[in-house]
Amino acid sequence: MSRRTWALIAASFVALFYGANYTIAKDVMPHYVQPFGFIVLRVVGITILFWAISFFGPKEKIARADVPRLIAASFFGIALNMLAFFQGLYYTTPINASVVMVTAPMVVLVLSVVFLKERITMLKIIGIFIGLLGTLLIVVYGKGDEVSARNPMLGNVLILINATSYACYIIIVKKIAQKYHPFTFMKWLCTIGLVFVLPFGYSQVATMSFETIPLGAYLKIGYVILFATFGTYVLNIFAIRELKPTTVAVFIYVQPLLATLFAIALGSDQLDWIKIVAALLIFTGVYLVTKVSAIAKA
Repeated sequence: MSRRTWALIAASFVALFYGANYTIAKDVMPHYVQPFGFIVLRVVGITILFWAISFFGPKEKIARADVPRLIAASFFGIALNMLAFFQGLYYTTPINASVVMVTAPMVVLVLSVVFLKERITMLKIIGIFIGLLGTLLIVVYGKGDEVSARNPMLGNVLILINATSYACYIIIVKKIAQKYHPFTFMKWLCTIGLVFVLPFGYSQVATMSFETIPLGAYLKIGYVILFATFGTYVLNIFAIRELKPTTVAVFIYVQPLLATLFAIALGSDQLDWIKIVAALLIFTGVYLVTKVSAIAKA
């Protein structure tokens, strides 16, 4: 198979791992770990893993000129991305979060127009407007029960920030990811990210009762660290190196479907008309925005 085919397979597994992550991570918070504490555990775990496997990769140094871009990538791809996602997921439901996250491809397009000078058409402008209507619908009216969704509107806004942050990461990381081996790049990305997130979550980790956490919860925490974080970052870097940013972003479309299936199967969430209509509007908007980029620029 070609490298492009492998990249598409990698992006598909990223969508699968993330789709399950919405419900699995939600099940652990806040019963056993608070959102920011979970992020610290997550980043510590992947930092250790990437440093461990980096010894099997080439011995590279990050050029001084690339350090600012690396710091920016770490801020948007690790710190703001995770902080907004976990706190947002804590406040809203898995399905709400996955639907709002689909706005990322539209943000990627806007950023591509601004920073990469990609052309924009009237069709894409219409798509952005339709997608924005869907996003506003679920941000304002997307609800859940009081247990699973403590503050849906705030949670949905935070997930929107997460989607925007992820889109910024995809744009920023494209050039630097092609320049260095993924192990070299990721070990420094995670190390810098740990510096960013540690002040927010250290106190929550310090107050955890590790001895009272059941095995099932540890397995879910392990899934988030090993598959939904370490695995997705490795696979995403490979996909970004081989594909256009807008093509990588297209795979976010699959996440709401997967997240919905996992959430309903595990009884963590349920569908309603607001979620369905919002999802249809967002998917329509994203299709109009990315159909040319996804086909002609892949």
